[in-house]
Amino acid sequence: MGTRILSVEDDERIRTAVRMGLEDEGWTVDEAASGEAALEVFAERPTDVVLIDLMLPGMDGFAVCRAIRRASDVPILIVTARADTHDVVAGLEAGADDYVTKPFQPKELSARIRALLRRARPAAAGTSQLSFGDLEIVPDEGVVRRAGADIHLTKTEFRLLCELASVPGRVFSREQLLERVWGYDYFGDGRLVDVHVRRLRTKVEADPAAPRHVVTVRGLGYKLQA
Repeated sequence: MGTRILSVEDDERIRTAVRMGLEDEGWTVDEAASGEAALEVFAERPTDVVLIDLMLPGMDGFAVCRAIRRASDVPILIVTARADTHDVVAGLEAGADDYVTKPFQPKELSARIRALLRRARPAAAGTSQLSFGDLEIVPDEGVVRRAGADIHLTKTEFRLLCELASVPGRVFSREQLLERVWGYDYFGDGRLVDVHVRRLRTKVEADPAAPRHVVTVRGLGYKLQA
């Protein structure tokens, strides 16, 4: 079965242009003009990537993102017209994996979606088990436990954790994590890293406000320690 993308956009002109561009890439595209319709489509059909405009009438994109994230770890790409506001951070906090800003070029949108699809695939086999105090990571199985209890991470959160765990104690800069986890270089945004680190800490740390494992090294980046 080919890749299926759900595009949630209330502007018919933009929605049609997005569908045509994505279909040119060989992808199957489902469309929804509202948040409510998007959730119906998502429940009915398997979806590989969800593209959500944040400014939807009625149920906005933030609510749609949260609803989908509660039910699935499918990659979510949000669309915003105001990248210099809190919209991006709020959308990422709602559970999105990445964002794109209007107006966007078809090539940029395709690059972002391809990167999301790459990250959605299982990580390559490597070390069978890693332990950091009460935190246990089994990369080959996609399993993370804290104090023996399983923790559910999104695919992006899991890849971020595995990247930090690949060299314990090493400081990874935001740029390095963007390249290794998101697959981005020049058009990456450090906010992606910061927000996902915060989300990761809420799941793997006993006290996210005083992290023991995912540690900030001021001015340099992040590292994972026992």
